[in-house]
Amino acid sequence: MRDGTTEEVPPTVAATKREREYARKRQEKWEQRQAQARARRQRAFAIVAIVAVLALVGGGFVIANLGSAANPTATPTPRAAGDCPAASTEARSGGDLPDPSAAEDRTWTATLDLCAGGTDSQVVVELDGAAAPQAVASFVSLAKKGYYDDTPCHRLTTQGIFVLQCGDPTGTGTGGPGYSYGPIENAPKDDVYPAGTIAMARQGNDGESMGSQFFIVYQDSTIPSDTAGGYTVLGTVTSGLDAVQAVADEGKSSGTGDGPPNSPVIIEGVETQ
Repeated sequence: MRDGTTEEVPPTVAATKREREYARKRQEKWEQRQAQARARRQRAFAIVAIVAVLALVGGGFVIANLGSAANPTATPTPRAAGDCPAASTEARSGGDLPDPSAAEDRTWTATLDLCAGGTDSQVVVELDGAAAPQAVASFVSLAKKGYYDDTPCHRLTTQGIFVLQCGDPTGTGTGGPGYSYGPIENAPKDDVYPAGTIAMARQGNDGESMGSQFFIVYQDSTIPSDTAGGYTVLGTVTSGLDAVQAVADEGKSSGTGDGPPNSPVIIEGVETQ
């Protein structure tokens, strides 16, 4: 997998002004997600209340329908066509590369809020901070800073290897956080990346060129190592891979098996814990 990062695009505004703007946007996104979560809880409570009333009338109906009330966000939420937020097209700074110790030698949970084709969905990932401490520390740091908010997934491959690549705010495949790192961590020795793998993109033959771009494997793929080795595996998707598969089913915009997805994908935000 390639990450075409060459050098950071010179900023067009003062760093302090840009950081204030990012902070404002992150606050707005957080408030929006909180409002959506409250609305979902209110809907869930309403459904549970209805189910409780129905339970007084007929218990068999309750057993059949309690699952949807208990998990109201299990299915994607449709929007009006084209109602996803506008994707970022500008370079961003990710600050300084965090020390690997920031991964805390533990498993992290990352929830990616996606909008694809006017439909909201979530991809939940377990990040292995013990096996890939530098990569996980970087990913978590960028997520907490809002670096990934409203960024596009710019690349879909549908032949040979099967991945959706994201993490470049410019949407060009050449953007990065202003730093790069290595070496490669936790790469499979057999070059097999099972469906659900999330791994770091990098420049070919350069194990020190990882930045912000990552890819999600939606179908078992053999990705050959190059002179630098394999690709750092951050972790595994635990739920929501069907949303990525749905994007893949829509195909890519080029005829080469490698290009922007036909169904544009926006990462609205990433929550980590």
